[in-house]
Amino acid sequence: MESNRVLKETEEKMIKALENTKHEFATIRTGRASLTILDTIKVEAYGNPMSLKQVASLTIPEPRTIQIQPWDTSLMTPIEKAILKSDLGITPQNDGKIIRLHIPQLTEERRKELVKVVHKLAEEGRISVRNIRRHTVEEFKKLEKDGKIPEDEGKHSEKKAQELHDKYMVEIDKALKKKEEEIMEV
Repeated sequence: MESNRVLKETEEKMIKALENTKHEFATIRTGRASLTILDTIKVEAYGNPMSLKQVASLTIPEPRTIQIQPWDTSLMTPIEKAILKSDLGITPQNDGKIIRLHIPQLTEERRKELVKVVHKLAEEGRISVRNIRRHTVEEFKKLEKDGKIPEDEGKHSEKKAQELHDKYMVEIDKALKKKEEEIMEV
């Protein structure tokens, strides 16, 4: 069945859009330590840019502290430089063997700014889901026109695509609400 294949692909794309939105949320710094805030940091190691995970052990010993232990101590300075160069706004503390990042409490103003950023990311996720639905509906209309599926199956499949759309919009809203609460909690 052609329509089942299209619906399956549509749901897979919508799942990816939701997962991408959740991943984007995870990179937003809250008042708590989270290793995902380090995902975008690249360290110049052995002549190549490498992710922090590739050159060090990352742990969270306390709720607002991230500990970075390089596997090679010669990388302490490049790791420090990469963190300072990033947009984290955190100054690393280096004791010669371990680098510690103390996550400062967020001000009320900064929390509100982060909520706006999270809302923007959620809207990007919603737009992605809407575009997937629109593309799916167009594909069903083309299949109907080409005579590959009957009209009633096309209408039924469009309805199913709308149901998937609604389901993933609710999921994005749930993730947004959760992240908002996480940011605003003191």
